[in-house]
Amino acid sequence: MALHRRNRMKDSWFRRACPLVLVIVSAVLVIIFFLRSRVVPHGVQISPSYKKGENPASEAEFVVLDSNFKPKLPKQNEVSLSLEQRNRLPPRNLDRFPNLAKDHITIVLYVHNRPQYLQVVVKSLSQVEGIGETLLIVSHDGYFSEMDEIIRSIKFCQVKQIFAPYSPHLFTDSFPGVSPGDCRDKDDPLEKKCKGNKDQYGNHRSPKIVSLKHHWWWMMNTIWDGLKETKRFAGHILFIEEDHYIFPNAYRTIQLLTELKPRKCPECCAVNLAPSDVNSKGEGWASLMAEKVGNIGYAFNRTIWRKIHAKAKEFCSFDEYNWDITMWATVYPSFGSPVYSLRGPRRSAAHFGKCGLHQGQGLSTVCVDNSNASFNIDEIDRIPNIKSDWPVHIIRKQSGYQAGFKGWGGWGDERDRELCLSFAYMYHVKEASSG
Repeated sequence: MALHRRNRMKDSWFRRACPLVLVIVSAVLVIIFFLRSRVVPHGVQISPSYKKGENPASEAEFVVLDSNFKPKLPKQNEVSLSLEQRNRLPPRNLDRFPNLAKDHITIVLYVHNRPQYLQVVVKSLSQVEGIGETLLIVSHDGYFSEMDEIIRSIKFCQVKQIFAPYSPHLFTDSFPGVSPGDCRDKDDPLEKKCKGNKDQYGNHRSPKIVSLKHHWWWMMNTIWDGLKETKRFAGHILFIEEDHYIFPNAYRTIQLLTELKPRKCPECCAVNLAPSDVNSKGEGWASLMAEKVGNIGYAFNRTIWRKIHAKAKEFCSFDEYNWDITMWATVYPSFGSPVYSLRGPRRSAAHFGKCGLHQGQGLSTVCVDNSNASFNIDEIDRIPNIKSDWPVHIIRKQSGYQAGFKGWGGWGDERDRELCLSFAYMYHVKEASSG
């Protein structure tokens, strides 16, 4: 009798426990499946950034973040806060251009403080075929009234201005500008009792120099992940600078290149309006060209941005104040295979001027270039001059900066590296602190 009672108790316990065991086993299997479908290195988490269906590229739906890093942004002053408010304004000229073309490629023009150059670029853009179909976003490194006025005068397309609210040019007595007690040049921190980290050449930070890399990185993160108009944009975005003369056929050319890239050069990560050699006018061959990504008129999509963003730590820790050299020497090589960009055999954009970016922003050492940029535009450069049936010539031997280059320095201060990395997190981590 006792044995029978014990057997019934065992059967009763089994019937009650069985559903619970099944639930636990099912949960474990689901977790294993989830983890296997998203292999993540130790200490790194992947978090969704977009709602399902908003971006067709599955690789672009996840953001790689280091769970151990706590982003920290500088405390904003009044000017910084006011510019951040302007960043939220809608594009202008909506009354003239109420709709964007369905297949438009957004153009981002990033500027500093060279108004004589900006005038030339804006005039060249006004003559570009198809410019009224798209949105022009102008990203300012800080605020300069003359630069602002030039952009506000644009009437040939939708235009939106954004201002880097953490630009060193906005902070006159605190980081990321010059802080009281900062070391300068080759100061010895112990002897001078100043703060700062030297770069590999023994020099301390220069705010107007580090602003170049800070602005580009802030702009990229803002365009792809923060700005209402573009944070869910699935197409290519074209990036140009204030010393890039844009040919009349540039927009139609970049449209054709992005359309041809998946079929003609699937290994290409980007498209370019000009050769990587800024002095080259192109080969003039009846062939498309694939070579290293250039820094004049380059365009890529969100999938490539996710690959770049995943290398934020490498980008922000490399002792080099130029963003493009940092990309060539550290980020692109980390992709694991040669990084190519597709372009035509003739340039559709050109670099001009003699003043570098940092030369245009000083107070007492401003570079003045009174020469007028003029280009003889051939008729062939007024219309798309590439053909879809052309073969692709791949330039495998890539010249210039590559993996192994140690950098020109200027980026040794830990505060700059931390701010740079914080830009990569500011649109993904809600608890990003200020102070």
